[in-house]
Formats: sequence, structure tokens, C-alpha cells
Amino acid sequence: MKRKTLFILVGLSVIAVLAVAGFIWSGLYNIGADDPHTGPVYAALETLRERSIAVRANELQVPNLDDQVRIVQGAGNYAAMCAGCHLAPGMSETEMSRGLYPAPPNLTEHRVDAAEAFWVIKHGIKASGMPAWGESMADEYIWNMAGFLQVLPTLDAAEYRAMVDSSGGHSHGGGETQPHADGENAAPDHHGNPAAGADAADGAGGHEHPPGTPPHDDAAAEPQTGMDDHQGAGGDAPHSDTPADHHETGTQPDAQPEMVEHHHADGTVESHPAPQNPPADDGHEH
Repeated sequence: MKRKTLFILVGLSVIAVLAVAGFIWSGLYNIGADDPHTGPVYAALETLRERSIAVRANELQVPNLDDQVRIVQGAGNYAAMCAGCHLAPGMSETEMSRGLYPAPPNLTEHRVDAAEAFWVIKHGIKASGMPAWGESMADEYIWNMAGFLQVLPTLDAAEYRAMVDSSGGHSHGGGETQPHADGENAAPDHHGNPAAGADAADGAGGHEHPPGTPPHDDAAAEPQTGMDDHQGAGGDAPHSDTPADHHETGTQPDAQPEMVEHHHADGTVESHPAPQNPPADDGHEH
């Protein structure tokens, strides 16, 4: 009888495992972050997360976090690394905080346990969007952030900004990733030409190029001495006549390089010298 019961239990266990495996493999469960978990799944995952963090945080020895220098230093790293998801005093929701699921907690609204904050900052949380900052940050700096989190809910927007401004910014002993310079403060990219970038910064005609624009000289064509642009019969391209040559003597001047117009997507037009070809008759008389 006992053997029969054992066989039944083993068989039911195998069936249950196969059923779960089949459900996972079927793809029926929507893993998209814009479709919340069902109630039982969410409750199970919340309990798993909370207990996992609490058990490990209980093993930590929390240092003195009341040092104002420590708190201020942590404020700079929080502003650089955390505020985009966990917000700041006076800050509205961001694209990141709205798009993550489970939603990251707004740390301006309630104080978090220092040991648990340290553990989460250092180790991150699987499948939640919370990184393991311990990969690039020493424990000392993580404790500074945990200390800052103890005072964050008490700050208003002005106090928060003043603390961040006095913190030294994003700094945790090396390895900090600096943001890419975009927008109006970014230096113009002139295809790796420092001189061209400097000219643009000085207001010397610099402009942006659409992606895929081939390298070229952005400097405006310098006026040529004695140029009197005109068109020949049949709409020939403009060319240069100088009083010292064929207007008076009938002789042909040295051929000037043809200019090729380069049209940009933003509506600007630039002129570039065309590749040099052997001199040819321009097909009309002067």
C-alpha cells in the first residue's frame, strides 16, 4: 500500500512538473512590462523579493550614517544614478519610472531601511531594472547613498538641489560613466576636424549635418579678386573675367575651378571646388 501511494505521489509530481514546463514553453504568459502580473504571481514575486533582501540585509553591520559629509557625498551619486527612476523632491515621473515594471519606489515619499538599501544598491534585483552598482562602486560610497536615503524624504526641492550642488556630483572613486554631451551645449562634430569645430564654436558658419553626409570642407568659398559672375549663352555656369586678360586683349584667362553646390537636408547650400579636369572650351564667345 505504501509503495502504491509513493508511486502515485511521484507520478503526480512528474505530471505537475511537465504541466509547468509545458506552460512556460507555450509562451502563453505575457511577459511584457505593460501587462501586470496576475495577483497570485505578483504576490509570490513580492514575497520572494522581500524575504530574500531581508534575510541577507540582517547579516550586515550598519556603520554610522549620521555624518553630514557622508550624506552630502551620497546625494551627488543619487542624483546621477538613481533619481531618473526613484525621483527627487519636486520631480515629476520620468519616462524611465513610468515604463518600468514593477514600478520603482518613489524614495522621496518614505524612508527605507539602511541595511536593505545598501544590499539592494550593491547587488541589484533580478528582472526588475535595478542594477548591481557594487560592480563599479566600493562599499563606502554605497553606504553614503544609504545614509542619504535616510534624509531624502525630509528634503524639499530647494534643499535637495543645494545638497546635490555641494556634493561634488557623480563621484565614487573611479569608473564613473559620464553623460554624452548632447543638445545646445555639445560641441559641433566636424568630421573629426578640430579646426573646423573651433571655427563653428566661434560662429564662423558652423552648422549641423544630417546623418550620412560625406566629409567636406564647411568653410565658405573666399571671393576671388576681379570676379564678375555672369552667364554665357545657353545658361553656361558662372565664370571669372579679369580686366587684365580677355576683356581687353581677347586672350583666355587661366581656367578657374568649377564650383559644385552641396545641398543639405536643413536647406543650407555649400560650394565646393569640383575635381580638376583638363581645360576645355567653354563653348561661347566673350
